[in-house]
Formats: sequence, structure tokens, C-alpha cells
Amino acid sequence: MKHKEHYDDDYIFSLSQKILFVMPDFDEKAFCHSLIGRLDDKELFARLDYIVDAMQESMADDYSKNIQAFFNMLGPELEQSEGMFHFGWWLWPVGRYVERHGNKDWILSLSFLKELTKRFTGEYAIRPLLQEHPQEVMDELIEWTTDKNVHVRRLASEGVRIRLPWSQKLFVALDEFERYTTILTSLKDDQEKFVQKSVGNNLNDLYKDAPEKADYIISQWEKAGKSKAQDWIIKHGRRNQK
Repeated sequence: MKHKEHYDDDYIFSLSQKILFVMPDFDEKAFCHSLIGRLDDKELFARLDYIVDAMQESMADDYSKNIQAFFNMLGPELEQSEGMFHFGWWLWPVGRYVERHGNKDWILSLSFLKELTKRFTGEYAIRPLLQEHPQEVMDELIEWTTDKNVHVRRLASEGVRIRLPWSQKLFVALDEFERYTTILTSLKDDQEKFVQKSVGNNLNDLYKDAPEKADYIISQWEKAGKSKAQDWIIKHGRRNQK
């Protein structure tokens, strides 16, 4: 199934009930009426944006209050390292809502994304927070690199990628290079391949925009010793280098 096909009429009704359960003043009838039968000709991100528009029109105009309610809608954490796009896809419009409006209460948004990423990716929603509050958010991500949850550790890396697929370029890695280096270095020996792949992709992105900085990070790692995880990350990061 293509990602966009998840977001059909049945999904809209199901989501309306989930939101209503945690938000009693949610106008689920208006929400469903504005979406059911109107998404079939839309591509993925257009569908997500239509859903978020309808959510906003059917909820109170209070971002922080709405996010507090969404905490109660998340459900159980994923039990495996990968799988967020298989099992957590139903939460994407919630992440998209945070992506659009998260800076209205960026501290609360960051706290929410730490929980969201345990069920579905927060890699897109965190980028506007990084853009507006790069130092503060990266300081928090440094803390996340030692979290026991693999998804939290992975988000610490994935969110700061320069060239994240399906997203605009973000140059916080270059603007806050010391913090960026600290994030990647803290994760260079992570035993989870899910995290290793993200760190390697960061290096691969970095090679395209600032190759000397990628070489610098790797040289610092190699001075401190080697590990199987680190070797794999470096190889993955240099996969497009001749």
C-alpha cells in the first residue's frame, strides 16, 4: 500500500473518534464532512495538509491545549526499532500539525515529539523548532542521544540532517557545528542499526555540502579508537565518495 492510501474515508472517521475521545469539544461531524470523499485525487502531502486544515477548523484555537490532549491519544510505544512508518502512520497528521505550529510553544512541542517519535517519526516536525531555536533544541537532542529508547536516539540524529528526504534543506548542522558534532559523536558506537544508518546518512549529507567538516568528524573519531558500529557508520557515510 502506498503511504497516501492509508488516508482514506475509513481513516478519517477513525481519526475523528480518536480525537473526540481526548478532546470532547472537537467537532467530529464538521471534520468528517469536510474530508470524506474529498481526498481520493490528492497526493500524500496534500492529503496530510487537508487533514490538518480540517483538524484546525474543528478544534479550539489553543495550540498548547490541543497538544496536551494529543499526549493522551498516542497509544502504546512501538516494540521494535524500525516500523514507525508501518504501524504509526495514522499519527502523521498530528506530527504535521506540530510541524506547522510547534513554535507557538516550542518547549511543549519538543516534549511532545519525544513521545511521538516512540510511535511515529518526529523528524519533520522537529525541523521548524531547530530553525527557530537551534541552540536550545540541539542541547536537548544531545541529552536524547543517551536515551534508552532507540527512537528518541534516532530522532536526535535524523532531525538534524541537512538533506532529509521530503523536507527542505536545514543547515543547523553547519551553523551549530560543535553541537552537531557532539550529537553524532555521542551516537557513533550505538548498537542499533536504525541509529547507525541515521548517523551515516548525516555524514553522507554533510559530504555533499561541507566535505571537509565530514572528514574532520571522522578524523576525530578515529583518533579516539574504533568500533564495529563506527566503522559501519563511516562506510555508510562515505558510500558516495570516490
